[in-house]
Amino acid sequence: MPPATMPASALLAAPLPEDRLAPLLRLTDGLDRDGLWWLSGYAAGLARAAAGGVPAAVPALPEARSGERLSVVYGSQTGNAKRLAEQLAAQAEQAGLAVRLLRADAYPTRELKDERLLYVVISTQGDGDPPDDARALVDYIAGKRAPELKQLRYAVLGLGDSSYPQFCAIGQKLDARLAELGATRLVDRADADLDIDSVAGPWLQQALGAAKDALKPSAPLATVTPLRPLPTAPAHGRDAPFAAELLVNQRLTVRGSAKDVRHIELSLEGSGLSYQPGDALGLWPRNPPALVESVLRALELDGEAEVEHGGQRLPLRQWLGEKRELTRLARPFVASHAAHARSDELNRLLAPDNAPALTQLLADAQVIDLLQRYDGAWSGEELVAALRPLTPRLYSIASSQKLVGDEAHLTVAHVEYASEHGTRWGAASHLLAAAEEGARLPVYIEANERFRLPRDGARDVIMIGPGTGVAPFRGFVQERAADGASGRNWLLFGNPHFRSDFLYQTEWQAALKSGQLHRLDLAFSRDQIRKIYVQDRLRQAGRDLYDWLEGGAHLYVCGDATRMARDVHAALRDAVIENGGKNAEDAEDYLSTLQQQGRYARDVY
Repeated sequence: MPPATMPASALLAAPLPEDRLAPLLRLTDGLDRDGLWWLSGYAAGLARAAAGGVPAAVPALPEARSGERLSVVYGSQTGNAKRLAEQLAAQAEQAGLAVRLLRADAYPTRELKDERLLYVVISTQGDGDPPDDARALVDYIAGKRAPELKQLRYAVLGLGDSSYPQFCAIGQKLDARLAELGATRLVDRADADLDIDSVAGPWLQQALGAAKDALKPSAPLATVTPLRPLPTAPAHGRDAPFAAELLVNQRLTVRGSAKDVRHIELSLEGSGLSYQPGDALGLWPRNPPALVESVLRALELDGEAEVEHGGQRLPLRQWLGEKRELTRLARPFVASHAAHARSDELNRLLAPDNAPALTQLLADAQVIDLLQRYDGAWSGEELVAALRPLTPRLYSIASSQKLVGDEAHLTVAHVEYASEHGTRWGAASHLLAAAEEGARLPVYIEANERFRLPRDGARDVIMIGPGTGVAPFRGFVQERAADGASGRNWLLFGNPHFRSDFLYQTEWQAALKSGQLHRLDLAFSRDQIRKIYVQDRLRQAGRDLYDWLEGGAHLYVCGDATRMARDVHAALRDAVIENGGKNAEDAEDYLSTLQQQGRYARDVY
């Protein structure tokens, strides 16, 4: 079937024999935007050469240039590793170096044995897991099939969140494994926390300088024909967000629910921003004013006192409200406060043999909890320097622009709970929940190329999204309906209670009635004595699940990475074992192949 984005008439008019057209469609099915641009440039170069013109530059075969080229490979879950890898590749290209930029799942592992210069920028997710797009490459390098790499010089930049115990674990493992395979470390590994640029900036400069020393600049840049048109930089992005008007702030859960889940609608009119289903909306949060005042009171600090840090001079209250993380606790701050409070208890928590207790503290406590439990004296300057910078939060977009136009819809769980010393909130979710219609909120679009609907509208899709993980699938169903996709849509949704927590209930029921949704499996875990989750429904529907996959269906999972995603993956593996006649190892290979084909995608957090 032709890709959904290409009119059938265009294919019917294509000057290709039928035996060439089918392989072309198989080749393009599943390619992301970068891959398609590369392919178009390659074809344009061949066409120009065939016409007798000057051949356009095309990517040289790896064997021909591997000794004089820098390969920059990234594994990214939220876009930060991709952003830094793109920055490094662009700077290397501007310096006249031959460079290729690859997402980890596009890296040809067969070429690793001949690679000469490799830079890896990779994040760590959840409990020490690689990003989904890097799983196959990480497994390959860690496995027995990895070759000796005595010819390779390399460098690794790890990204992570020190709120988690396995901080930058994947970058550390890759760095050590490449050395174990005989490769030479050209630049020392760096581990970047949420304050990414303070670590990544110097590393990028050092890595670029090392690449310049290792490679001779290629021919003058003026002779290079770009393979893709240079994109126009959007007016609004991560560092220049758009002030979006809040149109709708509606509670989805009803009274009696322990959850406060909001349906949010924002106007993007005049922003120039566009998105595809699967993309995320980035929001720059602000800390709740009541939380800021609690911190100031706990430390007996003057919020109006000016504090200088990093070349900026602002009132302490503004630093704490707009510039510093207060709702996420990280190990470095625990260590700093242990010193300020001279706390033996905190120091014991920081010991290696108390890792589980520290993990629990980081998960359950905020900065204010630590300050209130353990007295310690801080100056404003010390506090601003010790706290991590406030970072944007990403929310899966719950709409299709083909239906809602210049709007973006979100499904947001409001984080609000009572603690020993008062109410606690999540920075971004509370900002959204408390905002009134007409308020302006700073947002931008974060593309997610790994989480895309199949271009072939005849493909079936299976969507697994418990809780707010259902958000992107609302956009998927809207998009498929607008496109007139003929493939079936199967949604598995779960939450605690049917009566109070069935998000978008009337929409799903209408979609079932109209034929936009073909199957809906529900798991309300607390409505019966034995808890039932989406993974249980998967096992119950294992035969149908396997048949859909064997028929070419695409599978999507969205939600919590630490437990749900692992339980769902285990249920998928069990379904393949039971209904596909495979052992556990073959079932894992089956799912890995689906991931490599772009037919098993996860958006987990």
